[in-house]
Amino acid sequence: MGKEVVSRATKQLILKKGKQKFIFRYESGCEDKLLDIFIEQAKSGQTDFDWFDAAVLSFKLTQSLVCQADELISDNVK
Repeated sequence: MGKEVVSRATKQLILKKGKQKFIFRYESGCEDKLLDIFIEQAKSGQTDFDWFDAAVLSFKLTQSLVCQADELISDNVK
């Protein structure tokens, strides 16, 4: 028996805030973990990443997932 390798696409979300740039890289299917990271970053206070930033990136992530779902649906209809 061979090993089955599941390849997940690496994606990223970028937030530019003043002179800072926050780059979050994640694998497709791990969006829930990314949301947890946004919360941890906003709570930590160690950077300028705040709750508004977390909300903005959460919204961008949701939009991305909706677009992916739309693509899957349209592919299945064809």
